[in-house]
Amino acid sequence: QVQLVESGGGSVQAGGSLRLSCAASGYPWSVYCMGWFRQAPGKEREGIAAIDDDSSTTYAASVKGRFTISQDNAKNTLYLQMNSLKPEDTAMYYCAADFSLCPTTVVADAFDYWGQGTQVTVSS
Repeated sequence: QVQLVESGGGSVQAGGSLRLSCAASGYPWSVYCMGWFRQAPGKEREGIAAIDDDSSTTYAASVKGRFTISQDNAKNTLYLQMNSLKPEDTAMYYCAADFSLCPTTVVADAFDYWGQGTQVTVSS
């Protein structure tokens, strides 16, 4: 049973930073694509970053240059370092995983496994 558990969300002022973590279990870590998504109230879920098992990364234009996706294979943990946060980054953030290569665009349909989410709130 694949399990993904996010942590690290919270409230921060604009310009600040947060690091999200996603602890993964129940599947072979070495064969996967993992991603981060976010969803604000009334908006569709947005794919913002993905990382392949060879550490190739993909970012949405909205976060490129500000957010960094990374992984710690020894800890089976995925991270999202978020810098220069803006009020429009406020959303529930989810990690996701799939037993396949990452898509060229980070889309929700490409991922079968999801965490419960962690809230990020950025105030102006």
